This record gives sequence, C-alpha cells and structure tokens, in this order.
Amino acid sequence: MFCSVEATISGCSLRKNHARWYAGGAVNNFPSPLRAVPMAVIQENQMRFRQLCIGLVILSGSLSAMTRAAPPAVPYLSITTESSAPSSMLEDGRVVGIATDKIRVVMERAGVTHDITLLPWKRAYAAALQQANGCVYSATRTPEREALFKWIGPTDEAQWVLMGRADRAWRIASLEDARGLRIGTYAGDARDTYLRSRGHIVDTSPHDMLNPPKLLQGRIDLWAASWRAGSDVLARNGWDKQIVPVFVFNRVAVYLACNRAVPDALVKRLNAEFETIERDGTASAIERRYERRATSR
Repeated sequence: MFCSVEATISGCSLRKNHARWYAGGAVNNFPSPLRAVPMAVIQENQMRFRQLCIGLVILSGSLSAMTRAAPPAVPYLSITTESSAPSSMLEDGRVVGIATDKIRVVMERAGVTHDITLLPWKRAYAAALQQANGCVYSATRTPEREALFKWIGPTDEAQWVLMGRADRAWRIASLEDARGLRIGTYAGDARDTYLRSRGHIVDTSPHDMLNPPKLLQGRIDLWAASWRAGSDVLARNGWDKQIVPVFVFNRVAVYLACNRAVPDALVKRLNAEFETIERDGTASAIERRYERRATSR
C-alpha cells in the first residue's frame, strides 16, 4: 500500500490495492518530485516524531522540576576595610574590631557569605566602587559620597579630633583657631576633604599611621584623627605620653558603603539586621568588650 505526501493537502482518499491516489474519481498523476511515498515510511516517521515529542515533554518537565528544586543562590559580598583600631585591625591573621564584629554578626543573621580584606584606605575604597559585590567600611556618609554607594548601618560612631604634641600649650577652641597650622591627613579620607574644603593647610600622607611620627618630628602641627572610646592606638605604639587630643571638630556616624549594583532587597535586609543588633543589645556588648580590652592594657 502506498500514500503520497500530498494526500493530506489535496484531500485525496486512499484506495486499497491501487498505487495511485484519486481525487473526485479522477486519477491524479503527480509529477516528479511529488512521488508516491510508501505508507510504512510515513508511519515510521510519524512514530519517530511522536517519540521525539514525548521526549521533549519529559525533558521539559525534568528541567522545570530541577529549577523548582534548586535552592536560591546565597548572596556573597567582598568587603574591604583599613587598619583603624578599634574598629578594624588584624589580630592573629584575622580582621577583628568593633565595626568588624558587628558586620560579621549581621552577615551571619542575614545569611550572606562574605570575606573581609584589610587594605590601605584608598585601595579599600576603590575596590568597593569597582566591584559589583564590593563594600567598604568604616565610611563616612558625606554629601560627596552619598550617590556613589548604597549605605548600610551605621556600623559605629567616631569623633574627628585634632591631636597635638603633649609638650606644647594648645589654645584651640574652634576649627578656626587651627587655621594656618599644618594638619596631617591621609589620601582619600573624608577628613582630608573636609579640611581642604574649608581652606586649611593639609599635609596628606598615603597612610594614617604615618602622621603620628610626622607630628613628633615637627613635620606637621596637628594630626586629624578619627577617634572613639576604647581606642588604644596611642598606648599600643608608645605615643600615649607624647600625643594628646586637642580639639574635637566633628562627630560622625560611619557605615558599610556598598557598590550601587548590590540589590536593594539585600541592602534593606542588612539594614534591618543592624537595627536588630542595636535593639537586642548585641552591638553594645561588642562595644563593651573592646572597651574593656583597651582599659585592661
């Protein structure tokens, strides 16, 4: 028995024991290449087609099931910071500190994997700007920086303090009283920008810890430092009898500043966790632990 591929188009009916199709009783002699095709071949092709369709349906269902079963990707943040005790510092090869410990608790509670790398401030800041999953702390939230990041926290609070040599008699009651004096800062820091914008004489170093030796050597008159209760930087370096606070010229909150590509939903979740550790006493407990460490030394 034979059937033509054109049969379904012409509406021809199949007549047994004949090798041709009839349309309306008239013999339709198909010209080449429209030749009669054996029915067995058509049936075999139909079977293969049905098998292919069934296979595609099964595969599609399997992929859908795998997609539904797969757990959501765990968010990951690459976090950078500078050496700035007691907020962030290296101990036994691990970054620790008040802001550092708060951030770790928040990340754990929010289910966010992360790593924390200690870098010079300028590199730490640049990494957060350049990496889509990058964040940096402890960053002051200034108008110039506001649109550059998404802000989480605050992670801590700090005072901006003019530090001077203990062997000099200081009479500074306002920032204006420091005008004309050489003030040490470091590259990329918010205090450097703050003082420059107000017309002060600024001597910029590549790293903040270069400023205390410069102060003691008389290369600068004052050092613009970020300070908080519990800091043991002076005592740890043997400068506590030589360098003293002179004037607090600003009080600021500091934050975890994240790249603009970090999802808003993640930023919202992390901010909610920071509010929680403030309410439940976790943040205060971390602060007290480092304050006790400083007074015990």
